[in-house]
Amino acid sequence: MTSPLRLGIAGLGTVGIGVVKIVQKHADLLAKRSGRPVAITAVSARDRMKNRDADLSAYRWEVDPMAVATADDVDVFIELVGGDTGIARDSIEAALRAGKDVVTANKALLAMHGQALAELAESLGRVIRFEAAVAGGIPVIKSMTESLAGNRITRVMGVMNGTCNYILTRMESAGLPYEAVFEEARQLGYLEADPTLDVGGIDAGHKLAILSSIAFGTQVSFDAVEIEGIERVSIDDIRRAADMGYRIKLLGVAQTTARGLEQRMSPCLVPADSPLGQLVGGTNMVVIEGDSVGQIVLRGAGAGEGPTASAVMSDIIEIARGVRLPVFGQPAETLVAAQPARTAVPAAYYMRLELQDKPGALAKVATVLGDAGISIDRMRQYGQHSPASVPVLVVTHKTTPEAIDFAIEALPRTGVLVSDPVELRIEEV
Repeated sequence: MTSPLRLGIAGLGTVGIGVVKIVQKHADLLAKRSGRPVAITAVSARDRMKNRDADLSAYRWEVDPMAVATADDVDVFIELVGGDTGIARDSIEAALRAGKDVVTANKALLAMHGQALAELAESLGRVIRFEAAVAGGIPVIKSMTESLAGNRITRVMGVMNGTCNYILTRMESAGLPYEAVFEEARQLGYLEADPTLDVGGIDAGHKLAILSSIAFGTQVSFDAVEIEGIERVSIDDIRRAADMGYRIKLLGVAQTTARGLEQRMSPCLVPADSPLGQLVGGTNMVVIEGDSVGQIVLRGAGAGEGPTASAVMSDIIEIARGVRLPVFGQPAETLVAAQPARTAVPAAYYMRLELQDKPGALAKVATVLGDAGISIDRMRQYGQHSPASVPVLVVTHKTTPEAIDFAIEALPRTGVLVSDPVELRIEEV
């Protein structure tokens, strides 16, 4: 009989317990599909007495994840502790050096230290698999490293943080302000312990950096991702965008240009009738464009016990089948250090301005935009927010980011703004 693939799991939170449940529920199915039994031998978590809604009595319990990473009866070390430093990185490196393959859902660690880990794993003849690190249950990593391996990828974009998408769609459907929906999301347990990882765009930025490396054959570089979160998006922005046939999404975009590698994560307007515009709730979507395949759209649950554990199990089964791939789809030594580049692609922009309600205010705004070389497509003035101010919405024709920057810097000097302007790119998808 073929020997079982022995798993050691460090981290028994939502995802870790989800993996345990799949192994216990589908043992026969996993053995048939992978060609050998899959068995858990050891687990580790901080609190052994916590009720985890799973029977763990058959597994050896280790307090220290390092004990699992280096155990003789573990073939695959599954790191689900999290964090971009400390025990997560140390235990993965220890497991690789001890001859183990690694499966992880740790997007932050890969985004920050992926190149070094890939070089270490490949030098030792081991693999690191991380399908669960990006977009939960959506098989985007396998799609890019395997199914689309014959394509030159031209662009990757998508909604990669379910919490942000929940907040933005809930604001629209319920007519609630950002602060109210943020608190609702917190009470529902949707937010990270540090909420800025979600609403600040950092979590999604980690995922985009990983996808960029795979798509363009570059060393993963989170520091090169331009990031803006959704904190500035107001219910007025949501409503005005809807009036014009758009929805606001925290959108990641990565593409290579003559200037270098563009990576940005920011709130954008997208057509309401587009696949991205129709995405609601905590769902994720990744759009991949290749020179041979054209555009493909992957949509599904971006988080949660079942979807994320399913992604972890897909990696485990691939290892059980004997599939050995470079960490980022091609040998780490061939990954190039990309030149970071800001987008130079012209686009239309949405601008929300709160102006003093006095004669000549709009004329001063129009002068600034004209001086910046920005042509106005539409300008609307809405009812007064207060006796002394009025909201004004401007939609530009296509212009450059440099022109928008010039205008945003110059507008406060007109003396007619009551608050800082808000500008959002209108993305063609």
